[in-house]
Amino acid sequence: MTNTTTFPSATISPMEKVTPAAVTHTPEETILSEKEYIPSEEYVKQLGRTYLLGDTLWLAFSAAGADFTFTGTKAVITLKGDNIAIAGMSQESFCRYGIYVNDELVADELLKEPEKTITVYESDVEKTVTVRVLKLSEAANSTIGIGKIQVTAKEPIKPTAAKSHRIEFVGDSITCGFGVDDSDVNGEFTTAMEVATKAYAYNTAQALDADYSLVCLSGYGIISGYTANGMQNASQIIPPYYDKIGFSYGYFNSTLQVSTLDWDFSRFVPELIVVNLGTNDNSYCGNDADKQEEYVKGYVEFLKQIRANNPDAAILCTLGMMGDTLYPSVEKAVSSYTQETGDTRIYSMKFDVQQASDGYGACWHPSEVTHQKAADKLTARIKTIMGW
Repeated sequence: MTNTTTFPSATISPMEKVTPAAVTHTPEETILSEKEYIPSEEYVKQLGRTYLLGDTLWLAFSAAGADFTFTGTKAVITLKGDNIAIAGMSQESFCRYGIYVNDELVADELLKEPEKTITVYESDVEKTVTVRVLKLSEAANSTIGIGKIQVTAKEPIKPTAAKSHRIEFVGDSITCGFGVDDSDVNGEFTTAMEVATKAYAYNTAQALDADYSLVCLSGYGIISGYTANGMQNASQIIPPYYDKIGFSYGYFNSTLQVSTLDWDFSRFVPELIVVNLGTNDNSYCGNDADKQEEYVKGYVEFLKQIRANNPDAAILCTLGMMGDTLYPSVEKAVSSYTQETGDTRIYSMKFDVQQASDGYGACWHPSEVTHQKAADKLTARIKTIMGW
C-alpha cells in the first residue's frame, strides 16, 4: 500500500509543467525537467548515524535524517516503513518524522504504512529551497527510510553545506526529547509525544551552528537502565550500542537488525561529545555508596570506549535535569578517568534540576521550557570550553 500526501504552504501554487517544446532556449541552457535521486552522500547531507541500503537511507537514532538544496519548482519524497509500520503491531511505536522546507515545518506525522510519497514543495516559479527530513522519535521503537527524491529542476540536488562545528550527544530519554510534546505527567509512553528537535541537544547544536549526531535511547544508562524495583537492569545500557548504527525493534527494510551494523566513526568526526547519562542508573544506585562506585567504574570504562573511537574530541559529562543525586559520581568518574589515563580534554557540568514552575512533559520528563534553559546553559559552557 502506498499513500500519497501533498502538504501545501504559503509559497505553493499549482505547477505548470514545462516541456522542451514550450520553452525557447539556447543550447547552453538546461531544461526544467523531472529528475530522481537516491539519498546518497553525493546528493544529500546525511544527518546523524544513517545507513544506505540499496536506494534507501535508513534512520534509527533521534534527529537522524538528510537535507539538500535545489533550485526548481517541485520536490517529492518517498518514505519507507519498517516492520513496525508494515505490521502495525505496536501502535505506540510508529515512527514520528518531520519534513522542513527552508526551516519551516511542512509535515509532522507518524508513519503507519509501508511506503508514503509526499509532495513537500511545489511552486509555479523556480526557487532555491532547502529540504530537510528528520526522524523525530527514538531508535528503539521503530526506524524509517528515506527513499527516492524526485525534483523538477534544471540542476541536480546537492548536499547542504557543512556547519561550523560538529557535536555528538550521548544520552537517554531526555536527549531523545521524550515527553516534551505532552503535558500529562501520568501519560503512557508513545513515540507520538517525542520530538527530538524540541530537546536540549538539538537546540544546543542549532545555537552553535553545529552539525550533530545523537546516540540516545529512553530508559538506558551506563550500568543500569531504568528499574522500578531497585534490581539492576543491565539489558538497557548504552555502551554495547555505542559502536553500532543503533538499536531498534524495527528492522531496516524489515529484515536487517540495526544492532548488528557497526558504525564507521570516520563518517562523523565530532569536535565535542556531550554525555548525559545517569538518570536511569540512579533508579538502581540511589544513595547506595557501593552501587554509586559501580557507576563510577562503569562510567570510566565508557569514557575509554568513547575516547578510543574519538581520539581528538573534547568530552563534556553532564547530568541533573531530572535529578542530580549521581552528579558527584559523574565528577568522580571524570577525575578518576583523567588520573588513570592522563587525558585532560574532559569536563563536567551540572544541569539545573527541572522546576515545577516550568511545567513537565509526559511521565515527569522535562518540558520545552526546561529543555531550552538547559540548552542555553550547555551552549554557554561549550563556548567557554571550546572557544567557539
